[in-house]
Order: sequence, then C-alpha cells, then structure tokens
Amino acid sequence: MILIAFFLLVVPIWADSQPTSSRPNVPPGMEYIHRRAGDAPWAIHIVKVSRSRKEFRIVTSLAKKQVFGLETVQEQVRSLPKEWGKPVLAVNGDFFVIRPGPYQGDPTGLHIIRGELTSLSKGASFWIDRDSQPHIGEVYGRLRITGPGGFDVNASLNEQCSDNETVLYTPALGPSTRTSECQEYILAAAEATQWLPLRMGQSYNAQIKTVHGKGNAGIPPDAMVLSIGSTLAAGLPALPVGANLRIVTTCSPDLDGVQTAIGGGPILIQDGKARTWTGNQPRHPRTVLGYNKECIFFVVVDGRQEGLSIGMNYPELTSLMTELGCTDVINLDGGGSSTLWLDGHIMNRPSDGRERAVANSLILLQSQ
Repeated sequence: MILIAFFLLVVPIWADSQPTSSRPNVPPGMEYIHRRAGDAPWAIHIVKVSRSRKEFRIVTSLAKKQVFGLETVQEQVRSLPKEWGKPVLAVNGDFFVIRPGPYQGDPTGLHIIRGELTSLSKGASFWIDRDSQPHIGEVYGRLRITGPGGFDVNASLNEQCSDNETVLYTPALGPSTRTSECQEYILAAAEATQWLPLRMGQSYNAQIKTVHGKGNAGIPPDAMVLSIGSTLAAGLPALPVGANLRIVTTCSPDLDGVQTAIGGGPILIQDGKARTWTGNQPRHPRTVLGYNKECIFFVVVDGRQEGLSIGMNYPELTSLMTELGCTDVINLDGGGSSTLWLDGHIMNRPSDGRERAVANSLILLQSQ
C-alpha cells in the first residue's frame, strides 16, 4: 500500500518550488524529475541517465584533492580538470569522519579516483568495471605488506593509525601523516618496479629510505609512508634503512582495472531483490544511486523540513527505487550532506540551510 498511496499523490512541480533561473538544461539521454508527494510531505529529486549514451561517464572526486579534507559538492565540481569532460550532474558521496580534528574528511568506505586507490575500508560499494558496467555489492579489500625477518602485516590505507594498527599513507592523503608516536618508514620505489599511484590488484616493491620515529612524517610526492602504532611496533621485526618491502593490494570481488569506486551503504536492492527492514526506521534526507539495464538513477530526498519534506526511512526509500524500476540500489551519505547539483544549480534544499562540505562526490561527465 505504501507504493500505491505514494505514487498516486506524486505530481511534478516547477512553478511553486524552483525559480525559473534554476530550471536546468539537461542534455539528450538525461531526464530530471522533481516530485512532491502527499501529506508527509516528500520532496524528491530524480535524475535518470540512459546507459546507452556513451558520452556520459561517472567519476569520483576528493575534497581539496586529498583524503583529509572537506568541500561542498559545487566546489568539487568546479575543481575538476577541464580535460576530464563537462560536469552535468553531481551528488554527495560516502560517509566520512565529520568531527573536527586531524582526520576530518576521511571517507569511511572504498574510494577509487581515476584508477587510484585512496581508501580501502570494507563494506557496501558502487563501482564501474573496466567494461564501463556499474556494480553494487560488498567489497572486501586487503593491503598486505611483507619484508625481512618475517615481517608480515595487514595494513589500512590513508586513515588514522592507532597504537595497535599499521597504516600505509600515499601522497593522496596530503602533505603529512598527522600521526603521533608512530614508527614511520619513508618508502621509495625499488628498481624496475611499478609505483605510484597505488592501484587495486597490484604488487609493489618498495625500499625504506628513511626511518622516522616521532610520527607525522612528511609524505613526498613520489613516496609512501608506512606507519606502525607504538604498541604494535614493539612486537614486530625491526626494519632498517635499505630494507625491501613488498606491498600487495587484493580485493573480492576483483576490482583490478577499476577506475571509479565509492563506498556507502546499506545496499537496498541487489540483483532485483529488495532488502526487508524491521524495527524502528527513522526518516532522514537521503541520497541514493540505483540502476537497471537501461538507466542509472541519482536520487535525493529532502528531509527535516516541516512543510517541505520529512525525509524517508529505508523501507520508503526502497519502495521508491523499486517503483522507479531499479534492480540494484545503494544508499549514500544523507542528512545534511544530501545534495544534488545539476547544470550549475543545487536542485534540492539541504537540511542544514546551506550546502554542507563533504568528503567526496559522484560526478557525471559528458565528453566534449
């Protein structure tokens, strides 16, 4: 009954919600729909993109072009290199560390930008494979580092390093590791080996150039930094300057060659099967991505605004995406982060009363 009642009350509106100046121009192969629904109320923004149009492609962006940083979706769109193509659509991306501090802006999930692996957390993800096909699923990545004397660790990538953790930092992080009291090793490329940028499904031969024992080591543009928490370091073999290490990135499913990937969650629909929900389901502003064989859907639902839109819970969101015909759907960061940029305009009304600075975005480009 939710589906029937919901869509009987849905009507497209322009005049009472969007000023004339913000009516977007959309290229062939795209459709923008703004709907208001019922007594709730709901304000829903839908962009439908034909998968048959080869001039479109989806990329990710990083705020301030580094892992630890925040920018609005608009700012991230403006900062894209012009040679990438013309941005026509963008939405906010993954959840991230929002609390102020040295690690603010760290995406909590997977992130691949133009083939470069910058975040390797496990969980629900969206990616485009080497054949330009979209996928949604659970991704399990691994970063293994081995060296002399039986040194063998599983490392995290570009995130906070605690006393009992190992983290590999790449230049994508920013100028320094921001750690404290960690044993750190500056790694350069060993001879005759592939090197940066770090990619999924690859192996790298590294050599320790410098040992830095105070934390917050600088990250040279052509180097990586291995950081080991003080407690863990006490139980590992010592690594001298000149020692060789092997770095291997693996993933299930195989993401070798993937150019675009981003984390999120939960997965609402997978392979045509909608997830069921129990217990209390709160309503919030939402950003979701879905697709079927013909189209990809970017959807933002406004919320936390009495009289405009109360937001959706997961069952309502799943029903909406099912009605749109999606066979696969992933939830992205929501709340005050939910933003839809189209043709130079923010089409929704973010619940903070302004655009929130976020960690990363999904951007649709059109080749020129």
